[in-house]
Amino acid sequence: MAYIQLEPLNEGFLSRISDLLLCRWTCRHCCQKCYESSCCQSSEDEVEILGPFPAQTPPWLMASRSSDKDGDSVHTASEVPLTPRTNSPDGRRSSSDTSKSTYSLTRRISSLESRRPSSPLIDIKPIEFGVLGAKKEPIQPSVLRRAYTPDDYFRKFEPRLYSLGPGSDDVDSLTDEEILSKYQLGMLHFSTQYDLLHNHLTVRVIEARDLPPPISQDGARQDMAHSNPYVKICLLPDQKNSKQTGVKRKTQKPVFEERYTFEIPFLEAQRRTLLLTVVDFDKFSRHCVIGKVSVPLCEVDLVKGGHWWKALIPSSQNEVELGELLLSLNYLPSAGRLNVDVIRAKQLLQTDVSQGSDPFVKIQLVHGLKLVKTKKTSFLRGTIDPFYNESFSFKVPQEELENASLVFTVFGHNVKSSNDFIGRIVIGQYSSGPSEANHWRRMLNTHRTAVEQWHSLRSRAECDRVSPASLEVT
Repeated sequence: MAYIQLEPLNEGFLSRISDLLLCRWTCRHCCQKCYESSCCQSSEDEVEILGPFPAQTPPWLMASRSSDKDGDSVHTASEVPLTPRTNSPDGRRSSSDTSKSTYSLTRRISSLESRRPSSPLIDIKPIEFGVLGAKKEPIQPSVLRRAYTPDDYFRKFEPRLYSLGPGSDDVDSLTDEEILSKYQLGMLHFSTQYDLLHNHLTVRVIEARDLPPPISQDGARQDMAHSNPYVKICLLPDQKNSKQTGVKRKTQKPVFEERYTFEIPFLEAQRRTLLLTVVDFDKFSRHCVIGKVSVPLCEVDLVKGGHWWKALIPSSQNEVELGELLLSLNYLPSAGRLNVDVIRAKQLLQTDVSQGSDPFVKIQLVHGLKLVKTKKTSFLRGTIDPFYNESFSFKVPQEELENASLVFTVFGHNVKSSNDFIGRIVIGQYSSGPSEANHWRRMLNTHRTAVEQWHSLRSRAECDRVSPASLEVT
């Protein structure tokens, strides 16, 4: 059997017919450009699939499309697939063969046309997911919130929060004379110098002048004409390792002439701020802060050194800290013993004008609300940073441990009169604060292991207010 190629009925006729059918199937602009047979040659991003492809593309369409792509820019007639025929003696095609081929081609085109959609647009309903039998609820579009306009935005600001009050001027912008005339708290004379050879900073407190008369907050002060000033020195942000001068009795122009050394690297010293606080000492009342001076050390030449007169400004801290106490607790369940180590204290409140303090610590065991046992350390003369390293042991059965409380009270020894109260804390069932409660909890969780912790001393009134055990001791 031999194959021959059919002659086209018209130039480009079959190509236009195939392009027309393919365009109506794929192109989104069919109605406008199918007649021109130009939209089928567009790029892939302009083609939209609107229906399922047939199982197999007809060979005559594939041959037509390949001839269009491989040809020149001018459209040529598509090649017709080869059809078998019988050989004739003269080698020519009969009219019946041509009509049969044309009729067969027309039927194949009609069959393809019937299988393709009549319109390029297909309405596809959205797929809904849900539980069978569930009640459908109409979905309403969400209401968009109105965007804030600039007027609405700035209307939210409250100018009073950003305005300076009558007494809230920036102190850094004022001179010492202006600060002195405004607050009238006096002036302080001091100097600083850094020793690069020994890596320490020396602060010299020289004198003060024009200090204000004393103020008694609780009415217990006896001498209202003269102050008993002293100066506390620290390098912020570290307020724990501070120094303190001696107390100058009954004067508003004290002369200190005392030097203090801070062991600190040079680069670290430049990041610190020197804080000098002038405090008024009163044995029968609370110590009152007169004023303070702060100097960022990055703004001064530490190696060259220098001395300054600075006006005192008010301090937000009206009361002086009472000091800190380092304790160690240990419980032995097998022996039923509660061991307490009083290690040291630092920066205790000064109770004696001339000698500083003679501090000692009293330890009292309270079971429930009943005082059971009292012990105390020895007193150390003339210091506010005492080292004790003394141990005490209390008999406490394990079943009574949860109801026990330890009251630690620091006193200043006084031979002529009653001892001077400095500070107090309570550890145990009725702890005086979160720090004390945490120390007791850690001791209960780690039996047979000593647990150390620093504690800030509190006033008697504060402990009596929060701890019933403090009310049971003296």
